[in-house]
Amino acid sequence: MAIGLKELETRVKDLETMITKLIAQHLRLRERQVENTIQLLEGGATIPFISRYRKEATGGMDEVQVAAVKDEHERLLEVQHRREFITNAITEQGKMTPELQARLADCWDATVLEDIYLPFKPKRKTRAEAARRLGLEPLADLLQTKPYEDPVRAARRFLTAEVPDEEAALQGARDILAERINENEDTRNALRTTYQRFAVITSKVVKAKAAEAEKYRDYFDWSEPLSRCTSHRLLAIRRGEAEGFLRVSITPDDEERCLERLARPYVRRGTPAAPQMEMAVADAYKRLLRPSIETEFAAQSKARADEEAIRVFANNLRQLLLAPPLGQKRIMGIDPGFRTGCKVVCLDAQGNLLHNDTIYPHAPKNEYARACFRLTDMKDTYRIEAVAIGSGTAGRETEEMVRSLGWDDVQIFLVSEDGASVYSASKLAREEFPNYDVTVRGAVSIGRRLADPLAELVKIDPKSIGVGQYQHDVDPAGLKHSLDQTVENCVNAVGVNLNTASRQLLTYVSGLGPALAQNIVDYRAAHGPFRSRRELLNVPRLGAKAYEQCAGFLRIPDAENPLDNTAVHPERYDLVRQMAKDAGCDVGQLIASADTRAAIPLDHYCKGDIGMPTLTDIIAELGKPGRDPRGTASEFRFDDRLHDISDLEVGMVVPGIVSNITNFGCFVDMGINVKGLVHISRMANHRVKDPNEVVRLHQQVQVKVIEIDEARGRVALSLRD
Repeated sequence: MAIGLKELETRVKDLETMITKLIAQHLRLRERQVENTIQLLEGGATIPFISRYRKEATGGMDEVQVAAVKDEHERLLEVQHRREFITNAITEQGKMTPELQARLADCWDATVLEDIYLPFKPKRKTRAEAARRLGLEPLADLLQTKPYEDPVRAARRFLTAEVPDEEAALQGARDILAERINENEDTRNALRTTYQRFAVITSKVVKAKAAEAEKYRDYFDWSEPLSRCTSHRLLAIRRGEAEGFLRVSITPDDEERCLERLARPYVRRGTPAAPQMEMAVADAYKRLLRPSIETEFAAQSKARADEEAIRVFANNLRQLLLAPPLGQKRIMGIDPGFRTGCKVVCLDAQGNLLHNDTIYPHAPKNEYARACFRLTDMKDTYRIEAVAIGSGTAGRETEEMVRSLGWDDVQIFLVSEDGASVYSASKLAREEFPNYDVTVRGAVSIGRRLADPLAELVKIDPKSIGVGQYQHDVDPAGLKHSLDQTVENCVNAVGVNLNTASRQLLTYVSGLGPALAQNIVDYRAAHGPFRSRRELLNVPRLGAKAYEQCAGFLRIPDAENPLDNTAVHPERYDLVRQMAKDAGCDVGQLIASADTRAAIPLDHYCKGDIGMPTLTDIIAELGKPGRDPRGTASEFRFDDRLHDISDLEVGMVVPGIVSNITNFGCFVDMGINVKGLVHISRMANHRVKDPNEVVRLHQQVQVKVIEIDEARGRVALSLRD
């Protein structure tokens, strides 16, 4: 028993070593980096914590690299579990050989693994199985191994009541051969190579639905090499297919040439059996191989398109979440409307609702003067410092009205209201404002979004924020995983005020989650503001591990210990105190004096798990305690001449805001009812590979109008000089 246990431990260790080596090779990292990262992850450390506070262990890997190690580790473990299943299944069939065992043990490619398993995989009733039951397998063997024998004469030996004639016998033999050809690894790999080099994706409209499918007109009769098909085109085609408007196929560019290559290992030209083998190869290709490989490549191309779309979405979401906040100001939030009026709320500097009202400055009521009076009264009564106006319906008209009031001491912003309606109707909004309707909640969300985009947007499903690309067409699990990780990384990159953060915001802090976030809020309500990070250990169910993971990302602005308002982790407080003592001052003086910090000989403090990365981060953080890394929001004003697409003219240069970034360009909001597209080819005077090289989300830009298609609601723009 002891020997068996030791052997098991050895095998597990060997497996872990192999997985580490494979991850390091795939991600171009050192094995030690990967090994340490996996150990930290398995010990319960979060990605933000590892990338921020364990740089010595990881070699300075950022959160993207740590996440990549995590994902690759999970993928390889899945391959290992599948290999174990396949090994056991073949062994139970009594068909395992030493050679097969060795191949399985060395295989880490999921596709190859399935190819190995295919001949042993339990099958449903197939034509080949039916032929085997009729005793036709020897005939198939003869056709394959003795091509010079007469197939018809050979077939006569297999005639029975169930096999009435030679053709029936030969058909059964061909069915068996077709299955063998389909299950042959070399054949499948040869076809895969052909698909990789020559596959063409084709889409055609379903003729009966051509009128309904107008938005897919570009793909009514379209084809392109699969290797060159961009993610957005592929997702558009697949959406059209899913909606029943398009028929999509992936095939080699020359199927006859493809068949010839597949036939070479099986057909001996000029022999009596050659026609039978040719028919078997053609049947294997059309009935089994092509559908299987086409499905495989369709899935692979869709997965790559999903990955690219998710990457674009995550990048946009990151930029949106990290948009500069206005900060703690007394804000008037306005959710504009025509018929239903404009809902107005007044918020204090902490975002608490002080007052709400409804005004009707626009048609059909046209109570303009009354609306202006009410706005001015609210502005004076609640000492409003900024106005946030939703950018949707009636947004521009409402902005013009507010600006006409001449409030020189008030900043005015048009704020994207994407997702505000989703929040306003959510359970969370009902819990937060049980006595107010959705219009009030929506206006509050708009106002709070200006004050702190990150704190407000975490309350909304990322898919509803409006910065994605075909987000409803990609793998939902993959999208959720990526977006959740993005939100978590952003929240922890900025840091969270422990005494003002909502439950939703705290949920994304490293090491917390919904339950502990709620416990923190409840503790804060019962005991008042936190006075130190250490007090977190008094929160129910928040133990030492959770404290280790979350403490560095939580801030207490007015704490007695100034380090509690920095990203310095509590585990390094003693180190900072020692630095201050050695410099002849206290921690507060060390934070206040840049010269004192600059004079610290950091190499003197390198010991154990403390290296230069940690020391450098500490010094940098001491220089900016409590500082928001996002900067501050700035005002922007659209061109007063523009309200509708009809107001545009080719050649106009107008101000705009980047509202969405895709891999083929960016969309710009010009304050009208449509967004203009700056194609990637028109983003700069030089070639641009990635739009993010040129623009960022919510960037203020000057764009030139180069094309207007009013009928289709499309505007082409340029950022070129």
